[in-house]
Amino acid sequence: MPIALTLRSDHDPLIDSGDLRVARGPRQPSPRAFGVCRQSEPSVSEEPTMNRRRRIYEGKAKILYEGPEPGTLVQHFKDDATAFNNKKHDKIEGKGVLNNRISEYLFQKLGEVGVPTHFIKRLNMREQLIREVEIIPLEVVVRNVAAGSLATRLGLDEGTPLPRSIVEFYYKNDKLGDPMVTEEHITAFGWATPQEIDDIMSLALRVNDFLSGLFLGVGIRLVDFKCEFGRLWENETMRIVLADEISPDCSRLWDIETQNKLDKDRFRRDMGGLVEAYQEVARRLGLHVDSAVRARTGPVLVRSK
Repeated sequence: MPIALTLRSDHDPLIDSGDLRVARGPRQPSPRAFGVCRQSEPSVSEEPTMNRRRRIYEGKAKILYEGPEPGTLVQHFKDDATAFNNKKHDKIEGKGVLNNRISEYLFQKLGEVGVPTHFIKRLNMREQLIREVEIIPLEVVVRNVAAGSLATRLGLDEGTPLPRSIVEFYYKNDKLGDPMVTEEHITAFGWATPQEIDDIMSLALRVNDFLSGLFLGVGIRLVDFKCEFGRLWENETMRIVLADEISPDCSRLWDIETQNKLDKDRFRRDMGGLVEAYQEVARRLGLHVDSAVRARTGPVLVRSK
């Protein structure tokens, strides 16, 4: 299919199950090469002892630490909220806990239908154990409904259903503003091979089909979402797997009946009620996380749309 070129949390959409057998690639990857995203499980209320682990990399919303076994990492979800390539920044208490729980649930469900991912298990309320992968420097956005930059770029009314799902690629580079790129750019600069691009598009559309149905079942429209992929090395064999996270931070999720936004657009557009919106997504998915998010004090201004 023709490729438009992007979900990054800023551009727009608010933008693995398996055993513990992992393998390290033939070379040591750079910090950007680590995936973002089963030891005996501690209590979910247990806070991680972060200062005892070596920090590998810190991004805007997550921190990666070395894992307990070779080929593993620990992904820690922060409460930082950012938009527009970090030009807008705040800390929102409880956001990291909710993203961790929602992403865990979605990655587990995707693993159950055969989508390969970096996810191994959730460790506690803010952390996941993941496989170490070599991240491909692309943000892959799948769009089902016109919103955000797509609506602005093409002069479409926000909320217009697209004739078919559109896959976009963006080059991961904050200094450049994560520019949109084409397949020609990707292959010319060696970010991915033609076969890897085919694998990425196939997986992205599989993820979209499954998640669209899952969210539809709980009264939510999956408008668009951003995902990332990495190379997982197992001895001399490499395969492309889903990495990073899938949460309301990197998706546009609208209530089907009211069109209320249940995603990071509430932060981008100063609508308020971000934690409450994320809690509503978790509740509809059958996740019990309210007790893990500290009660907020004072009134919260929430306006729809």
